[in-house]
Amino acid sequence: MIYVERKPGPALQGHVRRLWYTAAPHVVYRRERILPTGRVQIILNLARDFVLDCQDDGTDRRLPSSLVVGARSSYEIVDTSDMADLAGIIFEAGGFGSFARDAVDLFSNQNIALDDVWGTRTRTLRDRLRELPSPSAKLDGLESFLIQHFATSRPRNRIVDFALGRFAQVPAACSVREVAKSTGWSERRFSQIFREEVGLTPKVWCRIQRFQWVLERLHAGVEVPWAEVALDCGYYDQSHFANEFRAFSGIDATSYSGLRSRWPNHIPAE
Repeated sequence: MIYVERKPGPALQGHVRRLWYTAAPHVVYRRERILPTGRVQIILNLARDFVLDCQDDGTDRRLPSSLVVGARSSYEIVDTSDMADLAGIIFEAGGFGSFARDAVDLFSNQNIALDDVWGTRTRTLRDRLRELPSPSAKLDGLESFLIQHFATSRPRNRIVDFALGRFAQVPAACSVREVAKSTGWSERRFSQIFREEVGLTPKVWCRIQRFQWVLERLHAGVEVPWAEVALDCGYYDQSHFANEFRAFSGIDATSYSGLRSRWPNHIPAE
């Protein structure tokens, strides 16, 4: 298995969180559960002209080879055969709007053909990446493409950036009302703008970041009492913690600990 990732250079920082590439043609399990981070991604399948979308009934349907994966508020199941030759972009919260030129919440909890967003440039990019000889060269090509076509796009929304910073400081005790008041906007107006820029409402964003905080602790394998974890992460009680964890992941926290893989947000689905 090959996996490489990098942070982008200054031209893309603040918009793109990470560029990555993997070549994993022999994953031992067929399906993988991807847990929600709240961030938008783009994936490009370089091995074949489709991506498999795993359905709840166990069947698959074919999607275009290049997709915008909108901000998710729940897990999704992917077929590991798509990882044979796959490149991707993970955007910062509030960073995808410059690359979409549309409200980011229109993509949320959906897989949208990248052709519908970038047009013929998608095929040009994918063909170019397939020609490049090494993972490092592919990441160079991906970054160069983004800089060439999007580096002069609109700046980030400063109010949303302020809110994201406040939420990051207190992930276990987010108060949308207090943050909205600090911006000078009504809570309704603030929630609308935040949703359009990030893809999720402020309340859902905070819930997912709290869930991610829990995952980091569980993935580290530190033995701590579940009740203590629940309280430390801002849940009302252990039952609330358990229900929230299952809502986002589809499994319970104990099962997650037994399925830990290399990455906190990727676990075998079967």
